[in-house]
Amino acid sequence: MAQRTGKNSQRPLIGVTGNSKKFSPSWICLRFAIWLCGGRAVRFYVGHLGDLDSLSGMIISGGDDIYPALYGEEPQEDGKYDRERDSMEIECIHFALQSHLPLLGICRGHQLINTVLGGSLHSSVRDMRVHTSNRWTILPRKRVLLASSSKLAKILQKNSLKVNSLHSQAIFRVAEKLQQAGHDRDNIIQAVEASDGEALLGVQWHPEYLFYLPAQLRLFRWLVDQATTRTS
Repeated sequence: MAQRTGKNSQRPLIGVTGNSKKFSPSWICLRFAIWLCGGRAVRFYVGHLGDLDSLSGMIISGGDDIYPALYGEEPQEDGKYDRERDSMEIECIHFALQSHLPLLGICRGHQLINTVLGGSLHSSVRDMRVHTSNRWTILPRKRVLLASSSKLAKILQKNSLKVNSLHSQAIFRVAEKLQQAGHDRDNIIQAVEASDGEALLGVQWHPEYLFYLPAQLRLFRWLVDQATTRTS
């Protein structure tokens, strides 16, 4: 295949995993945020796993809950699972880790990265809420506190920020290769990062729906910058 030329070829290619729905607001927002930051997004989903070797970075995006057996728990009666997507994204995570690709996990993606690395999840956070709400919202209504020494706080240039909330699961035991970077007012883990300096971040919220906020867009700029450095 002939090598592409032009402006698109100069943008690092970021793989974005997700569901296979024709209309996906998350994908649309992720693609736009990556473009704003100088990258180019390519979509990966079940039945459409593209050329992983062409990627300079990867996002594991949000969606249905992770199948609890993957972290040693029983399925919830009302749980919505996509085991084929679990398998596809686990393959992508392993590839990214082995290839040292810059990696960002969003919501379920943040949870799945932790699971793949040996951590565990709360299969439901509903009963854990005291100071925060179980109501789902794409608006920045929930306060997250970031560890001042964390890489994430330096990237976002904040120690505290408001985020949206669209999750019913959360990280329980952090994997050994990760460290907690942020939590909410109920001490539910809201962010993790690599403990060994690798370019790996996970956030429990959906920054793609908040790309209009400078701090949230910095998360995507970090990923694109890391991907650009890798390919230069």
